Amino acid sequence: MVRLYTNDLNIGYGDRLIVKDLSVEFPDKRITTIIGSNGCGKSTLLKAITRIISHQSGNVVLDGQNISKGDTKELAKKMAILPQTPESASGLTVGELVSYGRFPHQKGMGRLTKKDYDVINWALEVTGTHEFKYREVDALSGGQRQRVWIAMALAQETDIIFLDEPTTYLDMAHQLEVLELLQKLNQEQERTIVMVLHDLNQAARFADYIVALKEGEIVKSGSCEEVITHDVLKKVFHIDAEIGRDPRTNKPMCITYNLLKGEDQHEKMANSIYSAVGVTG
Repeated sequence: MVRLYTNDLNIGYGDRLIVKDLSVEFPDKRITTIIGSNGCGKSTLLKAITRIISHQSGNVVLDGQNISKGDTKELAKKMAILPQTPESASGLTVGELVSYGRFPHQKGMGRLTKKDYDVINWALEVTGTHEFKYREVDALSGGQRQRVWIAMALAQETDIIFLDEPTTYLDMAHQLEVLELLQKLNQEQERTIVMVLHDLNQAARFADYIVALKEGEIVKSGSCEEVITHDVLKKVFHIDAEIGRDPRTNKPMCITYNLLKGEDQHEKMANSIYSAVGVTG
């Protein structure tokens, strides 16, 4: 089932076109990751889909309706976004920040109701941040803060959550903590998750569906097995990658890679013997 898709979407800044004639579907109740090199249009795509920025032409359709024609508050009840660099929460406690997620559901004077407080406490519990409720957000570690921002998105009570590089600046343990939380939300609550990730092996491990972008166009979209391949990674990242299998998940993983420096160099690298080192693009 597909509730959300784009059709011939063009997005740009001024005269510069970033995303070109892009048509993509986001499977419902699944985890989709978007991969691609810096500047390829990943974040721009997320911003346009969530109506943070306008698109020049084409359509973004949710539940059969063009989102550009919908009410902003009603749209915020269906989709939430955690941007790459969330706005400063200076001086706010964790509970106060998470309460902002209730804004689309508030009426009149905007006072929080019992239902609002119940949802806020639930979001804190499910993200493991309830113990920080009365602490200032600035006093938390990077991983803790990221979970608090996710709690705010959950308090919005949307079926679809967008995250732009949610593991940026986190160490390996906190990256895994955040990704496992998102996977749990998907599996136990059937939330549709759409996120941008840089780490290819994390994308393959946690995604049901991957969209690979290059210069604002889709090179390949599909399952991890269809996208995490030598040929696709060559086109998207200009690397010569060795693909193996994750021994724990049996999903494809990038074992090692070299940078392509032209066809002659590619031939030399294609004939070389690679050492198995666990690095990612």
